[in-house]
Order: sequence, then structure tokens, then C-alpha cells
Amino acid sequence: MAASIIARGHRQAVEASVQAMASLLSELLSRRMTAYIAGVDNIKTVSRWISGDVTSIRDSDAETRLRMAFEIATMLMQVDAPEVVRAWFISLNPQLGDSTPVEVMHRGEMDDLSEVMRAARAFATGG
Repeated sequence: MAASIIARGHRQAVEASVQAMASLLSELLSRRMTAYIAGVDNIKTVSRWISGDVTSIRDSDAETRLRMAFEIATMLMQVDAPEVVRAWFISLNPQLGDSTPVEVMHRGEMDDLSEVMRAARAFATGG
């Protein structure tokens, strides 16, 4: 069961369009928080992703953070309500040195991103 939750979330993230990712994340977290996670300065960028005016992201780091947030969101929503998933993103997390997942993802250091994914998988699987 746990492996299928993780695999399904990963597959959805790999296959998702920029529009789908931005739409889900902005609905779940807000456009401002989606922009913050992705590391873009202007929430209008997120609006352009949602509208389909922009269909690709030139900054690979921004796309990595957006896909990761989407993967985590879809994975966690398989086991919890959207309110719980939103709370997970914005709450202090002991596995992340009492930082919030949103803040760690915004910083975008690869080791830190791996820690966020481990924390999300542990939460999703009850581990």
C-alpha cells in the first residue's frame, strides 16, 4: 500500500502539465505560496501557468520545486483531506529541523528537498 501511494504520486508529478501543477497547488495552498515554493517573484507568473499562457518553465530549479510540491500534495491527498495536506506544508516539521516544508522547498537546496520528500513519505505512510 505505502509503495503504491508513493509510486502513484511520483507518476502523477512526472506526467503533470505546468498548468495542472500550478492549478492544484494554488487551489490547495494559494497562488502566493505556490510562487514562493517555486521561487518566482511574481504571483502573475503562477496565474499565467494556470491559464495555460505559459506551458513550460525556463528555470529548471523552479520546475523541480513545483513538481516536487505537486508530487507531495497528490501523494498526501491520497491519504488525508486537503486541509490536512495544507497544514502539513505550512507547519513546523521536526524532521526538517522545525522548519516548514514550504520554507525548505523555497530555499531549494537539493539535500533539503530530499529531506522534505522523506518527511512527506513518512507522513503519508504513517512512518
